[in-house]
Amino acid sequence: MKKFIMAMAAALMVFSFTSCGSKKADGKVWIIATDTVFRPFEYTNEKNEFVGIDVDILAAVAEDQGFKYDLQSLGWDAGVAAVQVGQADALIAGATIKQSRIDSGWIFSDGYYLATQTFVVAADSSISKFEDLKGKNVAVKNGTAGADFANSLKDKYGFTVTVFEDSPTMYQDVILGNSAACCEDTPIMADNIKSAGLALKIPAGMESEGAPYGFAIMNEDRRELLDMFNKGLENIRANGKYQAILDKYLK
Repeated sequence: MKKFIMAMAAALMVFSFTSCGSKKADGKVWIIATDTVFRPFEYTNEKNEFVGIDVDILAAVAEDQGFKYDLQSLGWDAGVAAVQVGQADALIAGATIKQSRIDSGWIFSDGYYLATQTFVVAADSSISKFEDLKGKNVAVKNGTAGADFANSLKDKYGFTVTVFEDSPTMYQDVILGNSAACCEDTPIMADNIKSAGLALKIPAGMESEGAPYGFAIMNEDRRELLDMFNKGLENIRANGKYQAILDKYLK
């Protein structure tokens, strides 16, 4: 019930736009949820445009497959809840493909980006390995692969975990010294440190093995959309558009 209320509230503040394809003429508009700030995958630029790798991949796939969509920037928790209760058809928000999500009803596309998770510390921190976290606290973002990675190590290395609802608040908790580290997807963290000038750093050797991001539905009735995403992804990989999108944001 809490997540449903969050989704409803977020919908009142939604940043969204509709993109039109050219091949299908049935008038169907797919509602696709995403996060608010998960740079470089989705964020608002200096021109107040909603941009990012996820945003551009979805646009390229929709153009290739000729479908219309309404991309709604709800935030992670509210976006997941919206898809779960049928207020949105799918989610694209740097969602890691993992078995626990599949077991709970998520239906993923083919992976579209392979990401690792990494621990991040304050710029002046002496922490350089997992053992240095003993007796300290690590900040994580709710429901993410970074949270899973931190939780998988906390007992072994003797640290505690505090959960936050969004990445910027999590980063500030480390910068302010309340937490010794946070755990986030590596490309997101590297981009935020560079673009926002955050007083944080990524120690070498404190990352996971990595897992792919996927476009997700949670109802078999939306299988048509998932199939179109997979086909469009295959096509934009082949024609070079996919690599051009990655180069645009990561180079």
